[in-house]
Amino acid sequence: MNDQYQNAVVTRYNIFNSLFLSLPFRNIFRTGTLLPLLIQQSEEGLTKEQSPKEIIEHFFDEFLEGSSHKEQISLLFNFIQYIERQVVLFDSVEDAAFDQIHDREGKGSINHLLNRIDNTAIREKLLEKLSDYCVRIVLTAHPTQFYPGKVLTIINELERAIRSNDFGEINNLLLQLGKTGFINQEKPTPFDEAVSLSWFLESVFYYAIPRILLKLIRGLRFSVYDWPHNQLIRLGFWPGGDRDGNPFVTPDITLKVSQHLRRTVLRCYYRDIRLLKRRFTFNGVERLIALAEEKINNSIYYPEEEKYNSAEELLADLSEARQILIQQHDGLFLDLLDEFIFKVRLFGFYFASLDVRQDSRKHAAAWNELIAAQGKLKEYEQLNEAQKIDYLLSLQITPQPEDVKDETSKDIIGSIRTIQEIQQLNGEAGCHRYVISNCNTALNVIEVLSLIKTIHQTDSIPVDIVPLFETVGDLANAGGIMEFLYQHPYYRQHLTNRGNQQTIMVGFSDGTKDGGYLRANWSIYQAKEELTRMSRQYGIKVTFFDGRGGPPGRGGGNNHNFYASLGKGIEDKEIQLTIQGQTISSNYGTVATAMHNLGKLFTAGLENHLFKDTEQDLSDEEKGLLEEMAEISYHSYLDLKNHPTFVPYLDKMTPLRFYGQTNIGSRPTKRGQGDALRFEDLRAIPFVGSWAQMKQNVPGFYGFGTAIEKLKKEGKTEAMLKLYEHSLFFRTLIENSMQSLSKSNYAVTKYMADDPTYGELWHKMEEEFQRTYNLLLEISQSSTLLESNPITRQSITVRERVVLPLIIIQQYALQMLNTDTTKSTEQTEAYNKLIIRAMFGIINAARNSA
Repeated sequence: MNDQYQNAVVTRYNIFNSLFLSLPFRNIFRTGTLLPLLIQQSEEGLTKEQSPKEIIEHFFDEFLEGSSHKEQISLLFNFIQYIERQVVLFDSVEDAAFDQIHDREGKGSINHLLNRIDNTAIREKLLEKLSDYCVRIVLTAHPTQFYPGKVLTIINELERAIRSNDFGEINNLLLQLGKTGFINQEKPTPFDEAVSLSWFLESVFYYAIPRILLKLIRGLRFSVYDWPHNQLIRLGFWPGGDRDGNPFVTPDITLKVSQHLRRTVLRCYYRDIRLLKRRFTFNGVERLIALAEEKINNSIYYPEEEKYNSAEELLADLSEARQILIQQHDGLFLDLLDEFIFKVRLFGFYFASLDVRQDSRKHAAAWNELIAAQGKLKEYEQLNEAQKIDYLLSLQITPQPEDVKDETSKDIIGSIRTIQEIQQLNGEAGCHRYVISNCNTALNVIEVLSLIKTIHQTDSIPVDIVPLFETVGDLANAGGIMEFLYQHPYYRQHLTNRGNQQTIMVGFSDGTKDGGYLRANWSIYQAKEELTRMSRQYGIKVTFFDGRGGPPGRGGGNNHNFYASLGKGIEDKEIQLTIQGQTISSNYGTVATAMHNLGKLFTAGLENHLFKDTEQDLSDEEKGLLEEMAEISYHSYLDLKNHPTFVPYLDKMTPLRFYGQTNIGSRPTKRGQGDALRFEDLRAIPFVGSWAQMKQNVPGFYGFGTAIEKLKKEGKTEAMLKLYEHSLFFRTLIENSMQSLSKSNYAVTKYMADDPTYGELWHKMEEEFQRTYNLLLEISQSSTLLESNPITRQSITVRERVVLPLIIIQQYALQMLNTDTTKSTEQTEAYNKLIIRAMFGIINAARNSA
């Protein structure tokens, strides 16, 4: 292990970890002293191919001889609680050492970019690029962010205490941590989810984004006040707007979330204006700052009093104060005022733009109801797609929620009305995008456009329609769908009104679940190339919104390398992606980590443009090779997915069925209403998450090894080695897959190898794991996984050891549920709770898992 990481993280973690033993909690010393023995037993037992059941029972026999089953279960729960807090401690230690183990001024940083701008031509090229460039990260409603806000606050305070080696404060925070609950007692509402994620807006992004941009502005020697590009980094928000498969998101919730976002940013402004008030004690300026303070406060708490109705009104008062400051007070503390004005320009009165999302099939059903009310449904159903589009656009009706009976149809009409209310309250930027999931026809897009047209009663529609192409088939058909829309007069006029810009979302939940890791990622690449070519042909600026999520199995992983790897055939004027789950807290949990990761993401698109390495562009031969690999991988994955025990395995042998009992999210865990589990009903979160819990991580690698092996047999080893050397895209695919492999441990489920029902399936997965593991090392010419990313490798190694007992405990409970025919109802309930409670720590330790 790297000495720097060892000293800065591991050694300090071990020192602070010892403080747990002295905390005045019942049985904590016993728990803390027995836990290392369980880790040792687990490691030795797996080496001997013992099952988790055998490991736990041997541990009980050796260290809890004569204990009752109730006492044994109680100790296992104590272990879980102890390890959960160890994970928090390790997170805090690692975050505290961030500056020591990362080069924050190195490649990918703002300063590194500025240092490369060594002539006027490059500087002008950059300024031109910035006029039409932005990064938008969207916090999604997907519920794998297990830490509640109260725990996140402790983590941040713990990080600061560790950084300053304040043992007294560390001890106090560990005491607080010991008494603070990690789990929700009840299932959160969509509004609860929004409040939880707002913590990151208020505590992290409000500080990190301005600091990143101020570095850039000052590095380019611009005045902050005169800087023209105030939307270079934008925030998006899905909780409260994403109603796809979530019946608990209503128009009232959407409006309530938008109001919460407004209040949250105003609270941030209020804190800042109170600090400014301490400095601006000068004649003229003092009155205006005091007035701004009062009106911001009224906007939050006393809306019936004199208040600000918009960010523009606040900026007008601040600009007047600024003018007096310059004219009468020599511009004293002008930089402080300019920085505050800059924040208001960045975040407005909306903070993050709230997206609305719904499934295309729901829009079709709503229209069927509305058309049936007109007595025209039979005639409508006989029309072809183009005729249906023209019919919908020609309708002269004003839909009301009471015009339909279906609750989802009522919600759709209500949510579109709510968009108007939000725009009036927070400005158009507060809610201006409607995402259509499961989009597979041009009609799906027009159904939404025509709903907004008829409900808003206008042809000038202030909303961007964002089709989401997820599955392999949808991605392949995306080009034809968009070309039809670009050619349609009404839709083309809509795009003209929106500045000839079209946002298209690709990937997200079902891509990897549908086609496997390699096929999904390569299909997205191909779709982007085709959509870029065709959009340019029609004079449309296309922006790709990537549903990348957290784990590599959903297209996540190393985001900045992914964007830096795209060739000139893919539009890169904007970078837009979703972030979710533990990716939010691991990459954006502190101001330092957010500045580092968001800064690298921001510069990825700029460096692509300024210092384009033509070798990044894939040749036709390389594309052909990737297509071969993707197709072989796809069929390998289909073979696994179509195995008769694949879905029963997920249902019976993994924690999948327990996700709904974790109270981590408002969304149902599957789409279908029946008891029988069907593959198409599986949601990506529990699907990918279950593989992560089992330490099998199938969605992050399956089929990759088979593809390489087959091409090797065809004599294409040299071609793959050259592709790895030449293509950052291919290297990033491999590195992200290596993350999944690094977090896999098939020894944990080795006991399934001889299972009469699931043994064959387990062997298929394990063999592909070994095949992919060995061949990715060979193609990357590495001696170990993640050799080029030692910090990530070392972090995974330590984290996996910390949570190994959790994994063993969870598998023990699963085994007992499946094999113990004499268990009582009380014991069954105890095993269920062990499985659920172990899930939290396993996910939190993985940091980018679903």
